[in-house]
Amino acid sequence: MKFAYRYLFLFLIAVILFSCRKVDFKKESGSFEAFSEMVQAGVKPIALSSPMSTAEVELFLPEAKRIAQKYGVEVFREPNLIGTSLFDSSVVAEKEVLILYKGKNLEAYQLLKNDVFGLMSNGDYSASKKEAISRAFGRLLGYPETRINNLLAQNSDYRDLEDFGVKGQELIWFYRDLVVAKRFYGETLGLKMISEDENSATYQIAGDSKLVLKNIEGSNYSGREAKSVALALLTDNLETWYRYLQTKNVEIKYTLKVNPEGAHDGFVAIDPEGYLLEFEMFRMHPENERFIPELKSLEPLKTNLGSEYNFYASITWLYYKDMLPMENFMTQNLGLELSADQGWAKIYRLSNNSYLGLVDEKRGMNNFAEKKLVEVKFNLEEAEGWEEYLGKTAKDSVRLSGIFQDLGGYVFRF
Repeated sequence: MKFAYRYLFLFLIAVILFSCRKVDFKKESGSFEAFSEMVQAGVKPIALSSPMSTAEVELFLPEAKRIAQKYGVEVFREPNLIGTSLFDSSVVAEKEVLILYKGKNLEAYQLLKNDVFGLMSNGDYSASKKEAISRAFGRLLGYPETRINNLLAQNSDYRDLEDFGVKGQELIWFYRDLVVAKRFYGETLGLKMISEDENSATYQIAGDSKLVLKNIEGSNYSGREAKSVALALLTDNLETWYRYLQTKNVEIKYTLKVNPEGAHDGFVAIDPEGYLLEFEMFRMHPENERFIPELKSLEPLKTNLGSEYNFYASITWLYYKDMLPMENFMTQNLGLELSADQGWAKIYRLSNNSYLGLVDEKRGMNNFAEKKLVEVKFNLEEAEGWEEYLGKTAKDSVRLSGIFQDLGGYVFRF
């Protein structure tokens, strides 16, 4: 009986509201129709209407059902939306939403909501567990990781590298004979030297991408560690570089391959102590649809050899046994955006001219190694802020001040 009275009461309120003012749901109808189409197409597993009062939902529900039926999707009335760090909770306080869904996706939402109830009942719905639930809910809404990161930054303590101002990358390699290495990169490749001292030299590849050569003597390395890394030098003048390096008797590991129908062309050279240099050019291809516009906006930097001998970006290729945890690390912990997906290799943009590439060791030029003769340095505007943030959030017991190791054992400095 109480149930019937409640709905009679709500109906009377709706009638009163409707009679007192003209109710216009044009905006809500437009967005609801757009979301219905996205759910129907599989772009979004579920979608949410704007938060509404109970009376507004009563009035809008017939129109919502009509639109959903038009697109072959379902509508679920949700009076208590799951609480996450994606949105300000006050937005849905004492409000309802309509959930658009198809197939089993409503069940996925309800299972997630049950997890929240379980964590809340144990007083454990906070910090990393709340972030994990929030990310799962974001994916259920069809949000890319970058969108989820931005929402978490607005509504929680989450931060990523971008929040601390990424200025560029330095790839650090170690040598037994630093003099020979400097001669190779400065004279043979013609890279511009930015700085040097008796134990190191820094060269500019392009823009904010740099290569640092260090003397292995006095470092924490023995020199016996694997070189589980490769550096891709991006240029549109592959044939020019290939002919030139042959005249200089530079060792070539893989000869120049050109495939007009492929995603990229290139060849691989070997530096004096065995580090791999991949001279590479990318072309328009389904896997490069986001990558190519980024590369086209970059200005090539000529080397000391002349204007034809130039580079406009670099990719630091790192090799892993298990790719998925590292993909999550790049997008969630560091907040980097995926630029190209080659299946067994992923490319993430770090700064204007610097990219990080993850490679499945089963398919790559190098194998995974526990210890490697390489470090990656991020140049940040607020390195101290990033260090403070890591101190509060990082769980890696081997992390030192200014340093952390990723899940594959690579050392990152900042």
